[in-house]
Amino acid sequence: MTLPRFMIAAPSSGSGKTLITCGVLQALTNRGLKVASFKCGPDYIDPMFHSRIIGAKSKNLDAFFTEGDTLRYLFSRGAEKCDISVIEGVMGFYDGIAAAETEASSHEVSLAVSAPVILVIDSKGASLSALALLKGFLEFRKNNIKGVVFNRMSEKVFRKIAPEAEKMGVKAIGWVPNVKDLVLESRHLGLVLPHEVENLKDKLNRLAGILEESLDLDSVLEIAKNVPDLSYKIPDVPRVGKVRIGLADDRAFCFIYEDNLEILERMGAEIVRFSPLEDKHLPDVDGIILPGGYPELYLEALESNVSMRSDIRKRIRDGMPCLAECGGFMYLHTSITENGKKYMMCGVIEGNVSDSKKLVRFGYATFSSEKKDLWSKGHEFHYWESENCGEDWEASKPSGVSYRCIHDDGTVIAGFPHMYYYSNPGFPEAFLRKCIKRRDN
Repeated sequence: MTLPRFMIAAPSSGSGKTLITCGVLQALTNRGLKVASFKCGPDYIDPMFHSRIIGAKSKNLDAFFTEGDTLRYLFSRGAEKCDISVIEGVMGFYDGIAAAETEASSHEVSLAVSAPVILVIDSKGASLSALALLKGFLEFRKNNIKGVVFNRMSEKVFRKIAPEAEKMGVKAIGWVPNVKDLVLESRHLGLVLPHEVENLKDKLNRLAGILEESLDLDSVLEIAKNVPDLSYKIPDVPRVGKVRIGLADDRAFCFIYEDNLEILERMGAEIVRFSPLEDKHLPDVDGIILPGGYPELYLEALESNVSMRSDIRKRIRDGMPCLAECGGFMYLHTSITENGKKYMMCGVIEGNVSDSKKLVRFGYATFSSEKKDLWSKGHEFHYWESENCGEDWEASKPSGVSYRCIHDDGTVIAGFPHMYYYSNPGFPEAFLRKCIKRRDN
């Protein structure tokens, strides 16, 4: 099956690829196309913006979490019912998990799924020099770069340098003027969340209108169609039986990989969503997942929902299995302190969480239990720190650095790391079997 697709990448972070990706997604959607979107790497927030635009869930493609067949399967499954797929790169195009490696880079993903690449070059303060940068990227490694967009460039300059760019064998797709009023704001974990952006839909439609004028989107569509079929082996996933899993899903807890939910459902789980902010009690479920998010923005509301906090604490103490990551892990603590004020939380994990004002831990790792019989690939990225991070698992980073983390008492597995379930289906399988065993005993 031919799956029209392309990637939007850049020489570095801050080049404008997220803004341009969102504008292109909106423009293609406005044309009446059914669009699938993907984000390279472990980021949660960019896919949320994608999803608001295309009206369907955006997915992650991460070459550290999964490789080869699994990566192609995950892409194909998300793309197969759509007219075109747009993949947003991460960091610089060639930047991987180590300073001198392309492993897990956007470049690696583009090769794995045979996606042509549109390179976005930030041209502020440059004209001809932008071509030197383009030439370097084209010649540095074997690549799929087929087109170039010059961001923060005038039409006048673009018209002069576009012919020179095309002499290098790539299509000069167009220019993007400086759109200061449409720039998406940032927070320490990345962009602010979509619901926090005032008049987001209006801004996206204005941006799409600009890009329809300044970019040759018809050429982009042609590039996207000129791709090979993808072949892959569907990863084996065991069927464990029917089980109801409660998923915290609201403004405070919204960092969940769609592929994690998909693999749980393939195994037989029914996902039952609930809100620790709004609901008074947990639904009738066999286990609960508390994902990451921004609980620190809603501490007063979380504290005031006493019945939900009490229900979670009671169910877990009665033996209900629970997976909690980052923000969900914070919520399980005795308390969270912000600006000198302490807010009471669930009281499952003894101790307090506070803002460290700096990035505590960042990056990919493989996380394994004390007995090494359970493991998952994942990542950490957090500014908040706990007095009681846990020591039941070991994190092993690609650099060789290792450290202790995570609470695992046989009922609760909770810590700052975010796990990606397709990296090892045995991890979610063990959780679901534990839920079924507890329910049936």
